[in-house]
Amino acid sequence: MPAMNHNFAKEDFISLIYTLQDDICKSLENEDGMATFEEDAWSRPEGGGGKTRVISSGAVFEKGGVNTSVVYGEVTDTMRTQLSIAGDKWFAAGISSVIHPYNPFVPTVHFNYRMFELYNNAGEVTDRWFGGGTDLTPYYINEADIKHFHSTLQQACESVVPGSYTSWKKQCDDYFVNYHRQQERRGVGGIFYDHLRSNEKHDTMRLLGLAKSCGEAFTSAYIPIVAAHKNDTFSAEQKYWQEIRRGRYTEFNLVHDRGTLFGLKTNGRTESILMSLPPTVRFVYNYQPKPNSAEDELLQVCLHPKDWVL
Repeated sequence: MPAMNHNFAKEDFISLIYTLQDDICKSLENEDGMATFEEDAWSRPEGGGGKTRVISSGAVFEKGGVNTSVVYGEVTDTMRTQLSIAGDKWFAAGISSVIHPYNPFVPTVHFNYRMFELYNNAGEVTDRWFGGGTDLTPYYINEADIKHFHSTLQQACESVVPGSYTSWKKQCDDYFVNYHRQQERRGVGGIFYDHLRSNEKHDTMRLLGLAKSCGEAFTSAYIPIVAAHKNDTFSAEQKYWQEIRRGRYTEFNLVHDRGTLFGLKTNGRTESILMSLPPTVRFVYNYQPKPNSAEDELLQVCLHPKDWVL
């Protein structure tokens, strides 16, 4: 593959994720009203590092993180075989977040936006791609909230890539799946795209703009849902159900998630990678919600994804 230009891409993307991290942390702190993010800056012996920011035991957010990483290194034989990449050196930068609220009527949310580059021995870029997405994991179905979330993301991605939402919504539905549980989704989806490369359809500036638009849409997609439900009353039984569903979240992240696997296989920082796991979970043997209950309504949507934006 011939070498690429666009040397600005790396620097521009790093600047973007640091700005997003600051802005998103501030909006979440404002909504919580009590807890603040603590930053743990770390370095990686092979090259690069990151800023892990964690919030916990808040008035609204039981546990969450907004992390950035800028890492690089040599392409190892393990990476070539297990990750199907070729080249001599690699670079990856990204921002990722998982937020686990205390109240079961406030959904868990996840987002991740990233770029990846490969280099030859001369240090020239031989491959570059962008990926990302945002998805919602509620514990109870509120159609108005879910429609708001999806429509906000639809506007964000289609303002840069017209007509992209339907395809990326399906990719999201097809990605966040616990295949070992009868194709059960972990939530109600959102958008997900991966391996978008600069070509005749998307130039590098457009793909940078896509990450910016979608990343900035996070607060308007999610914060109004938090504000609407953070003070809702709930029962011990509803908290119990939340923890069962958190177990499904844990299963996906540890068994199927490519980002988790990539981080662990490239000697990533384990504490930052596993920050996504919820603080409390339940693994109850063969638990089945009562038919036609609110809990069963969620399960049926996870088994049979819906179109939320018509």
